[in-house]
Amino acid sequence: MSDSAIAQHQPSDKEVRLVIAASSAGTIFEWYDFFIYGTLAALIGAAFFPSDNETLQTLLVWAGFAVGFGFRPLGAILFGFLGDRLGRKYTFLVTVTLMGIATAGVGLIPSAASIGIAAPIIVIGLRILQGLALGGEYGGAAIYVAEHAPPEKRGFYTSFIQASVVGGFVLSIIVVLLCRSLIPPDDFAAWGWRVPFLVSIILLVISLWMRLKLSESPVFKAMKEAGETAHNPFVESFTYPGNKKRIFVALFGVTGVLTTIWYTAFFSGMSFLRGPMRMDDQLVEIVLLIAGTISMSFYLLVGKWSDRVGRRKPIIIGALASLALLFPVFWGMGSLANPGLARSSAEAPVVVEGAECTYDPFAEKQSTQCGRMLADLTALGVSYSIDRNACGPLDECAAGAWSIGDQTYIYDGLDDAQRKADVKAKLEAAGYDFADQTPPLGSIIGIIGLLCVLGMLSALTYGSVAALLSEMFPPRIRYSSMSIPYHIGAGYLGGFLPLIASYIVATTGNAYSGLWYTWVVVAFGVVIAWWGLPSGPPRDFADSHDDPPVSPAMP
Repeated sequence: MSDSAIAQHQPSDKEVRLVIAASSAGTIFEWYDFFIYGTLAALIGAAFFPSDNETLQTLLVWAGFAVGFGFRPLGAILFGFLGDRLGRKYTFLVTVTLMGIATAGVGLIPSAASIGIAAPIIVIGLRILQGLALGGEYGGAAIYVAEHAPPEKRGFYTSFIQASVVGGFVLSIIVVLLCRSLIPPDDFAAWGWRVPFLVSIILLVISLWMRLKLSESPVFKAMKEAGETAHNPFVESFTYPGNKKRIFVALFGVTGVLTTIWYTAFFSGMSFLRGPMRMDDQLVEIVLLIAGTISMSFYLLVGKWSDRVGRRKPIIIGALASLALLFPVFWGMGSLANPGLARSSAEAPVVVEGAECTYDPFAEKQSTQCGRMLADLTALGVSYSIDRNACGPLDECAAGAWSIGDQTYIYDGLDDAQRKADVKAKLEAAGYDFADQTPPLGSIIGIIGLLCVLGMLSALTYGSVAALLSEMFPPRIRYSSMSIPYHIGAGYLGGFLPLIASYIVATTGNAYSGLWYTWVVVAFGVVIAWWGLPSGPPRDFADSHDDPPVSPAMP
């Protein structure tokens, strides 16, 4: 495919602006559809995954969240094939339609109290459709913008797609806050939470209207006229010379890094402040709205910067900075959001005694009293340690011996409600505060600042990625080749992060222990990125010195 063939199809500046606006808006709407589930996780749990075990209910919600991500790679294969065979434009028209319909469907499902087990099953089915749609959306939008952009501005232009992912998260919070302000709290908990899901129908209409105005990518037009489109993009993605290495690097060195940092910054940040830090739900949403809106600009700055310094440098800097700052940033947010909790944990630490004391977060009811003790502490968000050598008589171990500071307690024969109330009362007597927290203004500003630090770390590892992945793969199989590793990484390494991190926190009793998952994935990823990403100024695939140019004769 010659440069002159592509040049014949080059869009005007006005068309490029329309491409960026329509692609970014569609991406915002589609990620809004996907993220509204996480933003309303607590209410979704009560409606579709009710359980006496609060931790299990939370884990089931995040498991449903993860299911959607788990099907993203299949969507990438399916829509990547269509995008490389039929075109970029029509493929992401299909993906945004599928996403809008599936999201609205969640808002129409009767609760588990009405239809029983059918409710969560239908929710999971719709999450699967959302995952399939999202698997085709990002690659299509990113490539579409990249193939319209001049090479010297590709990082900046595609950074609008990266910022749009955060935009979808911000939009989900805006809609939830508006609904909360217009609907009384009891009504919002009963039925009002469904409104944000139904809003996706309006967003779908707007997105389709904008995207139907677009023409096909100039690169795809040129390939189609020259008869150079791939016969089987999926197979060629793994047989094209050098592509296996590029897919491996894209999966672990790029996507694994960016996706775990992104979800830690926004979803783990939200769960951390709402859960163990007990900040008021609406205040958490406002804080994340402000931090997310500010952070969107970081992606544009990084994308523009990468056009000068290359794509590798921002990713390496962001990953290394994340390893150094991840725990300190969350420690700082914890001390600002709920300083009393840290003080109580230091002055009156909770120790549970029992050689056989174990806790299964996925069990509806724990098999031992000691396990129920741990379940109660986990539900309250209280950190604990287990002393397996300090247990007294066997009957005390079975009953669950525990201490707050120097005071030791044993309970047995209480029903669940009595036991939970008793544990909570004893902790409150020792200085623990379980009321919703509303930190002073200075602390709120500090929390927003720390969330913006996480936003900057995400921007460094994500802002230039659409341009990077477009440049890493040959045009004839670009949609498939970049979508497959991106959505495997984002679907499994990132999508399962809330579930895995919540499980780690539940089993360790430490509100910060879930961050180790992110730290390990990023540490491995930065090694792969250092080894596999090209250094120096950005280059088109055909200009790469390490990779063969696209050959029209290749089968």
